[in-house]
Amino acid sequence: QVQLVESGGGLVQAGGSLRLSCAASGRTLSYYYYAMGWFRQAPGKEREFVAAVSWSGTFKDYADSVKGRFTISRDIDKNTVYLQMNSLRFEDTGVYYCATKDTVERLRQGLAIDSWGQGTQVTVSS
Repeated sequence: QVQLVESGGGLVQAGGSLRLSCAASGRTLSYYYYAMGWFRQAPGKEREFVAAVSWSGTFKDYADSVKGRFTISRDIDKNTVYLQMNSLRFEDTGVYYCATKDTVERLRQGLAIDSWGQGTQVTVSS
């Protein structure tokens, strides 16, 4: 089991930027590869996939709504995944959750996720 600790959320005006971080820890990291990614959920809305990156950092996937604005990256040595969010919009507001799964594809599906972070609030003012 991997423990995830998120940080970087906050309040920002539309058009601004934020960078989220998710640090992973646990014995699993010493033996297995895994993909990491982000989901978000706004009040009254379903949780939605945002972005994911493979263990190597080579393969990435994004929700259509954030393509060209968000960039996901991974630092293997630090066991940390980042989500750089630029040109933020009001509709990007929500709680952002870090997650892990064995592959990017399975992580994007959002089913049987191995580990979830506690969530970090992102609020974009208009």
